Amino acid sequence: MPNPIRTFFDHSRHKLSVYNFDATLDVLAFHGEEQLSQPFHYVIEFTCSEQDIAADQLLNRDARFSLHAPPRQHSFLTRDLPIKPLRTLHGVVTGFKRLSGSVNEARYEITLQPRLALLARGQQFRLYQHQSVPEIVEHILRSRHDFRGEDFFFKLTRKYPKRLQVMQYGESDLAFIARLLAEVGIWYRFTGDERLHLDVVEFHDDQLHYQSGIQLPCHSPAGLSSSEQDGVWALQTQHQVVERQVNIRTYQHRDAYAHLDGEIDHTRGATTTYGEAYHYAEPYTALGDRYQFYEDLPPETGYFYARLQHERYLNDQTRLSGTSSSATLAPGQVLEITGDAPQAFARGTVITHLSTRAARDASFEARFQAIPYSESVCFRPPLLAKPQIAGTLPARVSNPQKNDPYAEIDVEGRYCVQFLFDRDTWKPGQESMWLRLARPYAGDTHGLHLPLIAGTEVAVAFEQGDPDRPYIAHALHDSEHRDHVTLRARNYKRNVLRTPANNKLRMEDTRGKEHVKLSTEHSGKSQLNLGHLVDAEQQRRGEGFELRTDGWGAIRAGKGLLISADEQPKAQGETLGMNEALAQLEEALQRVQRLARNAVVAGGLEADETVPKQLKAALGQLKEAGLLVSAPAGVALVTPAHMQLAAGQTLSAVSNNTDFSALKRFTVTAGQAIGLFAQKLGLKLIANQGAVSIQAQNDRLELLARQGLDISSTEDEIRITAKKKITLNVGSNYITLDPYRIEIGSPGEVEIKSPHFDYVPSAGRLKTALSPLAEPLADVPNKLLLNFYDAAAKPITDVPYTLTFDNGLVLQGTLDEHGHAQHSPVPDKPARVQYQLPEPEPDQPWPSYDLLLQQCPIGEHDEQLRLVGPDGESASHLKYSATLADGRIIEGMTDVRGYTQRFVTLQPIQFTSLTLLPPEGGEVFCCAAKNAQAPLVIDLTSSNIATNATDVGTSSRTVPLPKGKKRSLTADEISMARTVFKNAVDYSKVKVHRGGWWLFFGQQNTAVTPNGEMYYPESTKYYRDDFANTNDDRDKALFMHEITHVWQYQLGYPVKKYGLTVSAQGAAAYEYTLKSNGELSDYNMEQQAEIVSDYFIICVLGNPRGVWNQRNYTQSPQLLVSTLQDFLENPASKANLPA
Repeated sequence: MPNPIRTFFDHSRHKLSVYNFDATLDVLAFHGEEQLSQPFHYVIEFTCSEQDIAADQLLNRDARFSLHAPPRQHSFLTRDLPIKPLRTLHGVVTGFKRLSGSVNEARYEITLQPRLALLARGQQFRLYQHQSVPEIVEHILRSRHDFRGEDFFFKLTRKYPKRLQVMQYGESDLAFIARLLAEVGIWYRFTGDERLHLDVVEFHDDQLHYQSGIQLPCHSPAGLSSSEQDGVWALQTQHQVVERQVNIRTYQHRDAYAHLDGEIDHTRGATTTYGEAYHYAEPYTALGDRYQFYEDLPPETGYFYARLQHERYLNDQTRLSGTSSSATLAPGQVLEITGDAPQAFARGTVITHLSTRAARDASFEARFQAIPYSESVCFRPPLLAKPQIAGTLPARVSNPQKNDPYAEIDVEGRYCVQFLFDRDTWKPGQESMWLRLARPYAGDTHGLHLPLIAGTEVAVAFEQGDPDRPYIAHALHDSEHRDHVTLRARNYKRNVLRTPANNKLRMEDTRGKEHVKLSTEHSGKSQLNLGHLVDAEQQRRGEGFELRTDGWGAIRAGKGLLISADEQPKAQGETLGMNEALAQLEEALQRVQRLARNAVVAGGLEADETVPKQLKAALGQLKEAGLLVSAPAGVALVTPAHMQLAAGQTLSAVSNNTDFSALKRFTVTAGQAIGLFAQKLGLKLIANQGAVSIQAQNDRLELLARQGLDISSTEDEIRITAKKKITLNVGSNYITLDPYRIEIGSPGEVEIKSPHFDYVPSAGRLKTALSPLAEPLADVPNKLLLNFYDAAAKPITDVPYTLTFDNGLVLQGTLDEHGHAQHSPVPDKPARVQYQLPEPEPDQPWPSYDLLLQQCPIGEHDEQLRLVGPDGESASHLKYSATLADGRIIEGMTDVRGYTQRFVTLQPIQFTSLTLLPPEGGEVFCCAAKNAQAPLVIDLTSSNIATNATDVGTSSRTVPLPKGKKRSLTADEISMARTVFKNAVDYSKVKVHRGGWWLFFGQQNTAVTPNGEMYYPESTKYYRDDFANTNDDRDKALFMHEITHVWQYQLGYPVKKYGLTVSAQGAAAYEYTLKSNGELSDYNMEQQAEIVSDYFIICVLGNPRGVWNQRNYTQSPQLLVSTLQDFLENPASKANLPA
C-alpha cells in the first residue's frame, strides 16, 4: 500500500489553549527555546475571531501548547478518534501582544513559559540557615510560590549537607535557585503531567537520570518525496582544547592548619587538554577523597567541587549540533543517531539546548545543541555570577536574653547578628550564623576583644565580597547608641575607651591640660589619674597622679618598692634612681657610728651600727625585697586611731632632733637593756605630777656626776633607805649606818655646830629655801571647734565671731574659707558664740538664723551623732531626743548635714535610745500623702555609742536609719522606660524599694519618688517584682509616672523642694488640660508624670482604660503626641523640665 501523502505547511494542527478562555485560538506560527537548567520560552502567534482580547484574559493564565504530527489519511473507522499529541508544553502566559486585525479575525502573539520562570520577577534579600541546597530550593518553591508536591521533585544520587548560612542578596528567586543548583552541579528540566495538566520541574545531579531510548535516523528531508519517519540532518561537531586539571585550595579559620589542597584530572592525561585551572576559596571545609567517584564522593568537599569544575570544562571540549523534524525531542534526552553520522555522535548525544519553529507556511524544525554522552562526565550547569558585596551591610548584635548587659558569644568568641535587611522572624540569638569579629590585634589566646552587647550596630563585611562569608568589620554608633566623644558633649579633645559598665580609659589631649584616667565603678570609683586632674565638670582639682578607691587597696612589689618625692624632671633618670635616699642613709650611718663610739667611751650601751649598713646594702637599687621611702621636705604618717612600727630585728631611728609626745602615757620596754646617752646638753627626766620611780629591781642603782649631785625635796622629806648599810663618803671622812650602829670616821676633826644641841628621839626637819615650781597642768587641754553652714549645707566664710565664756574670757576671730574655726586650750566653762553677719542686700529680707547664738559646752567626755538615711543621705532638720544611761534626755534638731549637737559629760555615759520626728509642717512629696508626726525610736543599747575622751570636740558617730528591701530595675522595666526616655535616664542608679521612704516613718500611703528612687509601702499593695510583666496595665501606668520623677530628678529638677508646693494642691496638682500648641514644660512635675504615663498607656500600649487616673482615658492621642513631640525627640534636654 503506498504511503499516505504528508501535508506540509499546514500547522493549524498544533493546539493552544488558555485556562478559562473559551474562544478558539488558531496557531499561525511559533518559535521555542529550551535548554537544560533554564525555563523554556515559546513565542506563539495565533488568530482569533475576537477582535480585542483583554490582557487579563490571557496574561498570567495557565496554558498548554500541544505539538501534533502531520495529518494523515485515516480509515473510516479511525477518522473521528482524537489524535494524541506528540508533546505538550504546560506553562503560564508571561507575554501578550495584539499584532493586527481584519474584518473576520485578529492576530495575536503570546509568550509561554513554565511557572518557574515567574520566579525571575522581583528580588529578595534573605537568609537561609541550617538547610541543604535542595532544602533551600524546596523551601522557596513551597513557601513563597505555592508549589506543591506534584509541581516538582528531586531525584538525586547524593545527599547534600546542610549549610550554616546562605544569603540571597538582591537576586530574584530564579537567579538564586539557579546559582545554588549550579554550584553543586544539580541540573533541572521540564516535563508535563498530562493527568493534572501542569508542568513539572525535575531536579537531577547525575547522567543516570537522562532520558534515554530516543533514536532517529540521519537523513535530510527531500521535499514531497521525504519519508514519513522523522530524522536528523545538518550534523556538526566543534572541538577545542580545555583545561587538563583543576587545582583547589581554601582556608578555614575554624581549622587553620588543615590540609585543604588538592587536584583533579578527569581525563587521566588526555592529549587534547592543557593547562591548570587553580580555584581558590571554594566553599568547602573538608578535602574529601580524590579516588572516590560518583555517588561515593561526599558532596561539597574539596574534590567534589574540583570534579564539578573539571566537568564544566570538559562539557565545552566537544559541542554537537544538528537539525531534526521530530517534535518529541527535549533537553535532557540522550539521542542515538542511526545511519551515517560523525563519530562524535556514536556514543549518544545529550541534548542541552533546543530551538524549535514552525508556521503555516513552514514545516516544524528543531535545531539542537548537545554534548557527547559520557559515563564519567555529566552535564553541569555553568556557574552563574554570585553577587559581590563591595562594602558592608548594617546589622545589630543579637542576644537570646532580652536586655542582657553582657555580650552573647560562642566558645570561639563569635557573635550572632540580625541583618537589618532581614524581614524573616527568627528566635532571638539565632538570626544568623556565628560571625567572627575583626580586630586590630589578635593572636594565640591574646589580642584585643571588646565585647559587643545586644543592639550594637555593626558593619558586616564579606571575604572577597562573598555574601556567604560574612564577618563583623567594626561597630558603629547610631541615634540610639550615641558616640561618647562628640562636639555636643564638648569632649572632642579626649580619647576615650569606655565599657558598658563605665570602666574607662580616658586620655585628654588639650594642650596644657593633658591627663590620663583609668577607672572602674567598683569599690566607689577606683581610679588611676595622671597629669592634669579634673572632676566630673572638668574643673581642675590637682595635678600629678592619684591612685584612689573607696574599697581596699594594696601596693605590692615582690622585688622591692621605692616611694620617692625626689624630683626627676621630664622623666630623666633611672627608674630606681635613689641617690638622694642613699645619701640620707649614708649620713644616718655616719651619725650612728659617731654617737655609738662616744656612747661606748662614756660607758653607755653601744648602738647597733650594722643596721644602717645592712639597710643601705639591701635597699641600694633594691637588691633585696625592701621598701624605701624618700622625700626631701619630710614624711608624715598620721592616723586618728592606732599606729604600730614593728621589726623582727632592729628598729633604728636617726635624726638631728627626735621628739616623742604622748598626751597620756609614754612607755619604753626592753627585754634586755635600755641605754640613754646625751653627749652635750644633759638628760632631764621631769614629772609635772605624779611620782618618779627609778628602780633596779634585781641589781644595783648607780648615780654618778662629775660635778655636784643634788637631792632635794621642796615640800616633804627625803628618805634614803637600805636593808644592810648606808655609807656617806667624802675623801677619808665617812659616815656608816647599818641596822645596829652608826659609825663616823675622819682623819681630822669632827665638828658639830649648833646654838643648841639636844638629844631627842627623832631628827629635826631640814628646812631649805627652794625656787617655786609650776602649777599642775590639765591632762587634756579643752578644745572648741566652730562650723557654720547655711540651709543648703554651704559653708559661710570670712564671718567675724565673738566667744564669751562664763568666767569672763572673751575670744574673737574670723571663720576660714571652709566656715571653720578652732581654739585650744580654752577654759572648762560654758560659752556662747555670736556671728557678725554682713548687711543684707536692698529689698532682701534677713534669713532666719535661730542658732546664731549657741552655747558651747566643754567637758572631759563628749560625742556627736550624725544621722544618715539608708543610702547615706543626710537626715537633716529632724527633731530628736537622745536618752543617756544616766536618765538624761537631751532634745534638739539635726543640722543640714544630719549632725546633732555635741553631748558633753564629765564621765563616759552610754546612749540608750534616739527618738526622731519628721520636720515640722509635714512635708508632702511626689504622690505621697501628708505624713503623720509619728516618732521613730532607734534602740542604741547594743551599738556601744557613748561619750568618750577620744578627740574631744571633733569626734562623731554615724547612726544609720532603718533600711527597707530594694532591688534594681528589671530588664523589661528598662526596656519599657526606654520607649519614652531612651537613654536620658541612668537606669543603673534607679532602685525600687519594697517599703516607704524613711522620712515618712511608715506613715506613707502611696508611691513616692523623692530622690531618684521609688518607694512602694507594703500597706499600699502597689509594689510589683516586675512592673513590665503584669496583667494589669495600671501597674505599668504607675511605674511610668514614677520613672518620670526619676527623669526629673536626674536632670537636676529639685523634686523634693517643689514636691511640697505642688503636691500641697491635692488632686488638682495632677489634673491637666492639653492644648494644641502646648509643650511638656508647660506643666508642673505631677502633671508631667501623668501626661507621660497616659501617653504610654494610650498611644504605645493602645489601652485607654489602663490609665492610672480613670478620668484621663478620653485624652486625645494626637494631643498627647504633639505635646510630647520635643520631649520624645530629645528627652535628655533640660528644656523639657517644668518651667
